[in-house]
Amino acid sequence: MFTSDMAESRQKTVVLQDLSAAIFGEILRYIYSGNLNVSMDKVQPLYQLQAASLLQLDYVRDTCSSYMAMNVEGSNCVNLYKFADVFSVDIVRKTCLQFICRNFVEIASSEKFCSLSVSQLTEIISHDDLDIKEETTVWEAVVRWVQHNREDRLQHLPSILPHIRFNLLTSGNIAAILEHPLVREDPGSSKAIRNVVKKRNPNLKPRLGMTMEMAILSNTETDELLFMNPQQGRYISCSYKPEDIPEVTALTATNDNNIYILVNEYDGLDQLYMFRYNHAENFWGHGGISKVSKFKRVHSGLLTHWNEFLVEVDHVLYYGAADLGEGNTLVRMRKYNWQMDQWQGCSQLQIDGTESSELSVALSCGAQIYFIMTSAMHRYDPSQDCWCERTPPNMKSPYSHFTAVAMGTKIFYTYLEFTQMMVYDTDSDRWQKLQGWPNPGNRSITHTPSLFVLENQLHILLEVYDRDTPGLSSDYLVYVYDRSADAWRDLKATLPKKEYIAHGPSCPVARMYLPYLRGAQKHITAYACQH
Repeated sequence: MFTSDMAESRQKTVVLQDLSAAIFGEILRYIYSGNLNVSMDKVQPLYQLQAASLLQLDYVRDTCSSYMAMNVEGSNCVNLYKFADVFSVDIVRKTCLQFICRNFVEIASSEKFCSLSVSQLTEIISHDDLDIKEETTVWEAVVRWVQHNREDRLQHLPSILPHIRFNLLTSGNIAAILEHPLVREDPGSSKAIRNVVKKRNPNLKPRLGMTMEMAILSNTETDELLFMNPQQGRYISCSYKPEDIPEVTALTATNDNNIYILVNEYDGLDQLYMFRYNHAENFWGHGGISKVSKFKRVHSGLLTHWNEFLVEVDHVLYYGAADLGEGNTLVRMRKYNWQMDQWQGCSQLQIDGTESSELSVALSCGAQIYFIMTSAMHRYDPSQDCWCERTPPNMKSPYSHFTAVAMGTKIFYTYLEFTQMMVYDTDSDRWQKLQGWPNPGNRSITHTPSLFVLENQLHILLEVYDRDTPGLSSDYLVYVYDRSADAWRDLKATLPKKEYIAHGPSCPVARMYLPYLRGAQKHITAYACQH
């Protein structure tokens, strides 16, 4: 204000309107002492001064916004959200919105929720991350908001209703809403509901609280997928028609909850097609992505290994192939350009001196892709299109098979016997040994274990048999890792008695909307649920 071309910059005396002497005293103390005392009763008036705008004190503005963001709770989240919305304090507004979404049932029942403006209300109820079990919760919140000031707010109901996800409501729910007095008294509201129901917008996803994280396994003998959450005791099997789920080359679950598979289809083995899982219909269809040419093998013979993979980094899909031969390994990749609908080449990796018996995995961690073997490890940086060498696990084992999964900035790794596990810190480029399977009894693992991260916890799936009881079929065990105790706990999982495998170095995990799995069965031949 004082350094710009505003009139105040040329006046000897400037009257600051709506300025508390006590709050301005805090500003003066900061100017002379360098200390700023912030509390919840003072932080909004301090920011409202817009010290950065009026007095050009950026530190005051930044300190106040950070303080508000760190102190968001149930009693103040609505007021802070409204304040941040008015003054465009993005960090506070985002934090409040996340808190309200995570605690929507509680916040929507409060008196303060009814003080939101119509634009603030619609922003909140439009959010994917509402932690609610049923969409009727959103409708009930809207009713409370309207009835708080019925005379002024009823006119806004037709513009609010399209933000309720009627595709997630039963026909009975919709009929009850149409019969509600608020709707019956306003022809515009009734028309708005009927239009929304008629359009059935497929892009309206289930809310976060309606979904459950589930690991995905394939039946080795049939076209069946198993969706499981052992912590919740949920195991759902869906059998698909053979023509609806072709032979899978690679599979990945992305950060935005899409599940993609690369398949061989139609015109020979030199082209791969991308299929995407349709959550609402519970079937696999073409993902709207152009086909990609399959990499040709360079090495051949008994002592070679071929590993194709599909990973995602920052919403970009990467198809790759590792060609492991005697003495060297070649890794090639292509990335998908969404704007141009084409696959583009990436720099390749040549590793010399590798053993012919080694296997490999590729996975994404953070913004990079890691290619891991027992004796070699490299990291690909998409921003630079280059590879760099990293410290390999060097875990000694008579078996070459292993499993690996990323969680945060760490990569967890173990081999067939699972007598120990290793964790890699991507920041320090160091490996650390952790506890392996406690193996109660005389049991052996029959196939390579599969690590997976479910609800931010590390899990592992084991297929084992009892060596003291020959002839019996194998059993599946699922353990969860307690990092603080460096110990594994048996979840007493009850998987169906079938043969399952994971596609890739770990079990892919995605958030599934259970009513879709139960209700959309026209594309599957069988459905079974146990819990």
